[in-house]
Amino acid sequence: MASTILRLPDVKARTGLSRSTIYLRVSEGKFPSPIVLGGRAVGWVEAELETWIEDQIASSRQPARQGGKR
Repeated sequence: MASTILRLPDVKARTGLSRSTIYLRVSEGKFPSPIVLGGRAVGWVEAELETWIEDQIASSRQPARQGGKR
């Protein structure tokens, strides 16, 4: 099974998040971690990013709980 690696510009385009928000959420454990490609290059596994996007869509579609919290 082949895995596709996405670089930061593609990740930003797919998520609509800024570079700083992506790295903040990675540090908080709320976004998939990048993999090291060598030197100063990193990338994200496309399948992991797609799962994260699907989870975000699903959680935003759930009815609001009492008190306005999701």
